[in-house]
Formats: sequence, structure tokens, C-alpha cells
Amino acid sequence: MTVVTRFAPSPTGFLHIGGARTALFNWLFSRHHGGRFLLRIEDTDRARSTRAAMDAIVEGLDWLGLRWDGDVVYQSQRLERHAAVAHRLLAEGNAYRCYCSPDELTAMRETARAEGRKMLYDGRWRDRDPSEAPPGVDPVVRFRAPREGETVVEDLVQGAVRVANDQLDDMVLLRADGTPTYMLSVVVDDHDMEITHAIRGDDHLTNAFRQTQLFLAMGWQPPAYGHIPLIHGPDGAKLSKRHGALGVEAYRDMGYLPEALLNYLMRLGWSHGDDEIISIAQAIAWFDIRGVGRAAARFDFDKLNALNGHYIREADDARLVDLIVPRIEAGLGGALDATAKDRLRRAMGGLKPRAKTINELADNAAFLVRPRPLSIDDKARKLMTDTARERLSRLAGALDAVEPWDEAGVEGAVRAFAAAEGATLGDIAQPLRAALTGTSVSPGIFEVAAVLGRPEAVGRVRDAAR
Repeated sequence: MTVVTRFAPSPTGFLHIGGARTALFNWLFSRHHGGRFLLRIEDTDRARSTRAAMDAIVEGLDWLGLRWDGDVVYQSQRLERHAAVAHRLLAEGNAYRCYCSPDELTAMRETARAEGRKMLYDGRWRDRDPSEAPPGVDPVVRFRAPREGETVVEDLVQGAVRVANDQLDDMVLLRADGTPTYMLSVVVDDHDMEITHAIRGDDHLTNAFRQTQLFLAMGWQPPAYGHIPLIHGPDGAKLSKRHGALGVEAYRDMGYLPEALLNYLMRLGWSHGDDEIISIAQAIAWFDIRGVGRAAARFDFDKLNALNGHYIREADDARLVDLIVPRIEAGLGGALDATAKDRLRRAMGGLKPRAKTINELADNAAFLVRPRPLSIDDKARKLMTDTARERLSRLAGALDAVEPWDEAGVEGAVRAFAAAEGATLGDIAQPLRAALTGTSVSPGIFEVAAVLGRPEAVGRVRDAAR
């Protein structure tokens, strides 16, 4: 058997973090078993589905590297097939037309509420002759659900889960206008797409009972279900925007690397011993859906930041430059030339250990390419005493004579200058840092000077001395 999984989001919003984890688990499961991972956009809710959301889902999966096999399936393009299945169920006696008016359904719900019962359809048209139908009511088509016994789902995560059939009512398959409902469309598409395993959030667990009944009524094999717990905030409450319930594109814009986000998401609810840093190749080799816990996972930005910092340190310098350049250009309001980009590349070794996000990395690197005269922040300005400025003026001349201009050469010149001035290295290096970077914190100042190059570094020192 070839394993086939699917990710089937509704495009009523962007690809949120919980959906990304669901897609990841399906992708890992299929890749682990050498199977196929399919993407289905469940856009049957035409009023709420948007093209922007569909594009965001596709772009988000692509950015994460969760590539699907074959073409994207759009559920709205298969409505005729869905309706045909409902008509087959009608013909075989497994469905019927219900002529309840909206007022009748409202009264039914109110009576159930008053009596403290579940608000289920009471089956009043289940066995009635359609000749009794009232005039002017377009019927819906309802599934003739079994009333005796129970429906059991052997869930890959939750274990055996069962429900008494008298707790489920006859769900609507076709609306009064003839359009299929979500429950019918999902079953037909899962069958036609040959889905063998459906991994999704545990908020779909109740749907699994109804969908299993529908599969069996059609004589089809249901997929193996795996219902994974939802993600909560660090306080245990339902995940909200303040916790991190954002679209995947928001994490990209906040400066997270896709490999860091994937590593973090796979560890939300699934583990492999005590391993924290897990590559995609390792995850594919190790992933087992039965290793997913039943308790809700808790989203923690501190852990995500720590992982992202690790992946930034491991990332190729040229790739990091490509990521920070657009952010720096946006801040400066202009394009960087090749010299500026090369300066960023040469400085990356000292910059990336200090950053947890790409945005932070860009902020930390921006001083390297800002135009002269460099603006100086408040903490750095306090270092610029009259004595410090006088020393910087004399230091500029010493630096101008450094040969060769490299980290060791600059350091030697500054140390010799400090000794000649009767000052400590810190007395000279701290104002020098302020002059070269505009801040009081940076990578090693001799490394910074070497990266800036002699003309730029000496020019900045002379600017600050003035």
C-alpha cells in the first residue's frame, strides 16, 4: 500500500501556525513511508473563501519547504462529483429528502434546548412519503445514519474512540439549493484522492464519526485517522494572536528561518527522546505519528527564538546577507551597492552569533552601511567626552598609517596608541566603538574596523572627533 496523506485547509484565512504543524505532520508521515503528500483547498464556502487566503496557503507551504505531490485540488471544482454521490445514496436508500421548513428546525432546536437535550435533528422526514411535502419548501438531502450500535474510530493518536449512534443525527448532504456540504465533500474527496491517512486537529474528531459512517454506507474504506491535540498558549489558554496564532507569513516577516520554525513545530506535541535540534532529514527518518502526545502543546516564543538563533548561527553567510539586505534597504530608504553587501558578508561571522531573528540581525548590521556622518545613540554619546574626542583625533592619524589593514594590524595600532597616551585599552576602544558603530555594543571593534576598511573607518573616527 502506498501511503497518501493530505493537507486540506479552508481558505477563509491565512496559513496559521496550527495549520502549518498539521501540514508538517502529514508531510513527514508520507515522506517517512515513501508515500505521497497532497494539497486540497476546501473552498466550498464561497462567501468566506478568498483568493488572497488561497495564495497565502500555497506561498506559506512553499516557504516552509513542504512541497506537495501533483497539482493542488480545489474542492469547489468537484461539486458535481460530490452531488452525484449524494444522489447515489438516495437511490440506494441511504439518504432521503427532508422538507422541514426553517421555522420547524428552529422550533426543534428550541425544544431540545428547553429539555436539556442535544440539539439534534429528530428524523421526522426519515420515513415519510415525499408526497406529504408542503408546498414551496425546497428539500435538503440527509444521510440516513445508523441508529443502533456505535461507531468506532481506531485513532492513531487518541486510541480507540467510540460514540453511540443514537448520539448522532442525520446530517445534511445536499443543501436546499443542491450544493454539497463540507461533510460530504471531504468524504468523496478523500476516497477519490485515495487518502490512506488523515492527520488533523482533534477539533475534527467528532467529524470522524459521521465521516466514517458515510464511508461505510458507500462501501468505501475510511482512511486511518490521527487527531492531534491543538496548540495552546504558554498559559494553557487557547492559542490567540498574543500567544503566536499568526499566519506563517508573519513569522517570515518577523525574521524566523523556515527550518527553525519547522524544527519548533515538529517538537510541539512530538518528540524523539531528548533531541531538540532535529533536521528535516532526521525528522523524516524518525517520524512516527504514534509518538504524538494526547495533551495540548504549549507555544513558547522563547524556545522558538533560541532555535532560530541556532539556525542563524548555522546558516550560510551569503544567504543571511540576502535576507537582511531588503530589511536594511527599507530602513535606509535606498539600495545598497556591491561594496556595502560585501561588507555585510565579511562581517557576518561576528554578527550572527548575537542575533535571534533575521530582523535583529539586520538591525545589528545596519551600522556597517549607514552613510556618514554616522548618527550616535545616547549611550554611545556619553562616551564622547572632550578627552575622548581629542584622543580620537590623534588616533585617526595612527590608524591612517596601519599596514596591512586587517584585524591584527588595527588592534596592534590601538594598543600602541593607548600605551603612548598613558590610557587603558578600554579608554580608547570604547569611544572608538562609538565612533565606528554609533552604539556602545557591537562585534569585536577591531574586526569591525577591518570590515569597514581604512577609508570608511578612519573617516568615521574623524567625523566623531569633530
